[in-house]
Amino acid sequence: MVALPLTGGCQCGTLRYEVTMAPLMVYNCHCTNCQKIGGGAFSTPVTALEATFRFVAGTPRTIEWASDAGTTRFGWFCGDCGSRIAHGQRPSNGVLSVRGGTLDDTSWLEPVADIWTRSAQPWVALAPDRLRCERQPADYGPFLDAFRKQGRFAT
Repeated sequence: MVALPLTGGCQCGTLRYEVTMAPLMVYNCHCTNCQKIGGGAFSTPVTALEATFRFVAGTPRTIEWASDAGTTRFGWFCGDCGSRIAHGQRPSNGVLSVRGGTLDDTSWLEPVADIWTRSAQPWVALAPDRLRCERQPADYGPFLDAFRKQGRFAT
């Protein structure tokens, strides 16, 4: 079992955060925004309720952009080292996408799905046992169920 709170931070240590409740799901996002933000083929968001996330050290900087789905998104990042910590939506939908690689312990991360596969790099091999969506999923229910079935957190 993974212990709560989840803790993490930026590369230089200026920003530190905690998540006090089990995440809702973990998936890979292959949208062009995630590719540009992280400089890689995809990101691995840890989806958490916004009310369970807080910065315990430092003050993040904020940036906004239009997502591939047409929504206004914001991102929190470290003004010193530039590490992106989390993303959310404006107006808020109550959910944050915490960048999985910023967690102190990443050993338990196992994505249950791949989204925005229509913009996935052709050289990325998508796991056949994960859920897939070509765009933004209309229903996250199957993702939530698959993550719960992993049994990483006490229910």
